[in-house]
Amino acid sequence: MAGTRTTPATDLAGYLTRYPHEIAFGDEEPETVMDRYHTSDYELVNDGIVLDRKRLLDHIRPARKRATAVQVEVEVAIVDGDRVAAWYRLIASMRKGSVIATEIHMFGRLADDGRLRRATQLTRTIPATDDQAIRL
Repeated sequence: MAGTRTTPATDLAGYLTRYPHEIAFGDEEPETVMDRYHTSDYELVNDGIVLDRKRLLDHIRPARKRATAVQVEVEVAIVDGDRVAAWYRLIASMRKGSVIATEIHMFGRLADDGRLRRATQLTRTIPATDDQAIRL
């Protein structure tokens, strides 16, 4: 629908694939991209480490310089009311030639406007195969 904003609530799989591209390679400031999909009090617990908005933005800035491409493979993306769950892989090609593949299990809560308010992720590095290398 024209004029309808896509959020994690309306398209979780789309969010999982779009957000990394927009935040890492888009023309907009990282804050603008983050605010599109997350509330101002968004909190990510990643492998037990709590990252608030400031810590996430501090992490994103250097990542923009290190990665050359990113690919997301979504296996499962579920929205049930204000709860979300996903199982996906994020594959990043780095400037120095390495490929980092991460399997992610994410569980989250949505705000009334459909943006993410809180997410908890469990991750593990998985072997990257030659066919996962992202060619530009």
